[in-house]
Amino acid sequence: MITIAPRFAGPPRSANGGYTAGLLAATIHAGGDAPRTSTRDTTTGVSVSLRQPPPLGIELDVDGGPTTARLMHGAVLVAEASVVDVDITPVDAVSMAEAAEAERSYAGLRSHPFPTCFTCGPDREPGDGLRLFSGPVGDGRTACLWTPHASLERDPGVVGEEYVWAALDCPGAWTVDLEGRPLVLGRMTAQLDAPATIGERHVVMGRLLGEDGRKTFTATTLYDSDGRIVARAEHLWIAIDPTTFGALSA
Repeated sequence: MITIAPRFAGPPRSANGGYTAGLLAATIHAGGDAPRTSTRDTTTGVSVSLRQPPPLGIELDVDGGPTTARLMHGAVLVAEASVVDVDITPVDAVSMAEAAEAERSYAGLRSHPFPTCFTCGPDREPGDGLRLFSGPVGDGRTACLWTPHASLERDPGVVGEEYVWAALDCPGAWTVDLEGRPLVLGRMTAQLDAPATIGERHVVMGRLLGEDGRKTFTATTLYDSDGRIVARAEHLWIAIDPTTFGALSA
């Protein structure tokens, strides 16, 4: 069973897509026994498709196996995950100084479709939300800084992988005009190359890959303070009407 706490909201009444995807990815079992707690492999990742807005504060069933997992609300499929062979192209990094400067142009500070989002909401307090404020750096890319808070620790000094997935989420969406085109996560595929460290400054990069009708395709990469790749992801986003978007009820 998984219950997603209200802290991890994305849109109102719905869980953050990246956080939910990371939770489900971590439930996949390797060899049928030991939990698959890492996707740190240069050719292996986990792809998670969100079929319904994940509800908050409700017990959800997890049906897991050696290479797949499903998140269920009763008979309704909320999300499904599978191990995939993939080698995601990293988004080229900028310096920490450039990332810090980009944050000053974060469009979400002017207008935000989901201002309480765990990853990028400006209404979240430091230490409660991630507060990743991605601003443009040219060439269809965004950048911001991230210093993981102690509350995100899983192993000593190491960020829990569901929070890494969350950090790889919204910086992709902000490569487009979310003020005029609100998006929600439909699918996310991630590779975790190295641990993210509590208290260390990281750079999160995003890139727009393309658009097709209501669909938007993006990529993100997380770098450590030495410029090494920590994790990378690709996304499929779906344009929605935020006034009618809502999660499953109990």
